[in-house]
Amino acid sequence: MADKSPKGIFAARKLKLRRLKFRWSQRKFKTRVLQLKKRFDPLQGAPMARGVVLEKVGIESRQPNSAVRKCVRVQLVKNGRVVTAFVPGDGGVNFIDEHDEVIIAGIGGTLGRSMGDLPGVRYKVIMVNGVSLDSLYKGKKQKPVR
Repeated sequence: MADKSPKGIFAARKLKLRRLKFRWSQRKFKTRVLQLKKRFDPLQGAPMARGVVLEKVGIESRQPNSAVRKCVRVQLVKNGRVVTAFVPGDGGVNFIDEHDEVIIAGIGGTLGRSMGDLPGVRYKVIMVNGVSLDSLYKGKKQKPVR
């Protein structure tokens, strides 16, 4: 008999503990149990966050692409942390000025990481001064002056 796992009527505890030991090598299990998302994520587990634009930056895309992606540095209201957020769409950065209030969301990369050819950018801008960026592109709304 090659199998060394315990068998019998009182084996449940041993089987359970053995399974738990191997689960620590699984990335998703470890992240969830140690609550790493809540602890180290700037958004603290929330799907969106509000912040103030500090500056506009252009970030060069990774190989094999060659472009300057338009991004903004945002200081979050809830905890004061500064993150970089991508501004989607053609000419979208023209709707955003410094000291504007923006709402950011995750960019949708694997496991909450950066997406595509953008190095180190995990968030995207979805609203500016309470107006969605999408409706600003389409000309449905004007950006309110604050």
